[in-house]
Amino acid sequence: MSFELVGLPALSRFGVDRCEPLRGDEEKLAALWPKARMLVVDTRGRTLIADRGTRVVDRPALEFGDQPPVNAVLLGEQDGVAWFAVLMPAVEEGEVPSTRVWGPPELSDEPQWLDLRQAGATLDDTSAGLFTTAAALFQWHRLAKYCAKCGARTVLEKSGWASVCSGCEREEYPRTDSAVICLVHDGADQVLVARGPEWPEGRFSVLAGFVEAGESLEACVAREISEEVGVAVRDIRYLGSQPWPFPRSLMIGFEAVADPAEPLRLAEGEIAEAKWVSRADVRKAIDEPGSVPGLGLAGGASIAFRMLQSWSRSV
Repeated sequence: MSFELVGLPALSRFGVDRCEPLRGDEEKLAALWPKARMLVVDTRGRTLIADRGTRVVDRPALEFGDQPPVNAVLLGEQDGVAWFAVLMPAVEEGEVPSTRVWGPPELSDEPQWLDLRQAGATLDDTSAGLFTTAAALFQWHRLAKYCAKCGARTVLEKSGWASVCSGCEREEYPRTDSAVICLVHDGADQVLVARGPEWPEGRFSVLAGFVEAGESLEACVAREISEEVGVAVRDIRYLGSQPWPFPRSLMIGFEAVADPAEPLRLAEGEIAEAKWVSRADVRKAIDEPGSVPGLGLAGGASIAFRMLQSWSRSV
C-alpha cells in the first residue's frame, strides 16, 4: 500500500525568497543593508535558537559594519529585509565533542547554541530555511577553498554563492551530493529498518546511499537495498526530498516493497543490524519515544523521520 508524506521534511521548509539576481547586485545590497538581519553560525555548525527551539536569534546587520563583511552570505530577502549569515569561531573551539550527540536537547526559552540536527524539527519554517541554507553554504566554503582544476586558492563572490579561482579564473558553485533514502515495506504492516555500526544500540532508520556516476535514482535504490541488506525491491516510488548539509547531501526519498520472508544479508562494515518491525510499533516509538524496547528512530530533523511517521499513519 502506497502512502504520501504528511508534510514537508523539516529541512525542506523555507520562508524567504532566495533572490538569486540580488546576490551580485552590490548597489541594491548596499541599499538593503541598513535594515538587513544577520544570523551568526559558529564553526561547530550551531546558531543561537530561542523560544524553546522554535526561532533563530538574528541581529541587526549594522552591528557587523556599514557594509556586508567579506565572509557574509546572502540567504534571501523577505518584505524588503535582506537576510545574511556570517561564520564565527565557536566559543568552545577547543572542546569540540569527539562523538555525535544523538538525543534531543533540553529546550528552553533562553537562547541556546544548537545545530540543525538538534533544532531542525522544532524551528519555524523561516528559521529552518535560513539555518539550513547557511549551514549548507558554510560547509561548501570549508570544502572548496582550492580550485579542483589547478589547485590555486579560490575567492568567494556573489554574496558567498560562487567561487573564482585566483589562478585559472575557473568559476564554481555550491556542490550537492545526491543520495537516495528508501522506506522499504512489505505492502502491508511491516517496515524494514537498519542500524549503522557507529550508531547507538537500538537506534534505527531507513536505508540510504549515494548515487553513483551514470546511475538513475531508481537504479540506485535497488542497488543500495540489495548491497546493504541483500533483498530485492519492487514498486519503487518517489516521495519527496530534503537538503542534508552534513556536509552537502540532497536526500531523495522513495518507498519500495520487499518480501519479509527473504533472508537479510547485512553488508559488513555498513549495516550492524536490520529487522522488520510492525506499523503499530513504529507509531508507538514515534508518539512515545523509548516506549518500544530496542526501537529508537531517526531524529525529527531528518526526512527518514517524516517517511516513517507518514507510513505509520497511512492506514
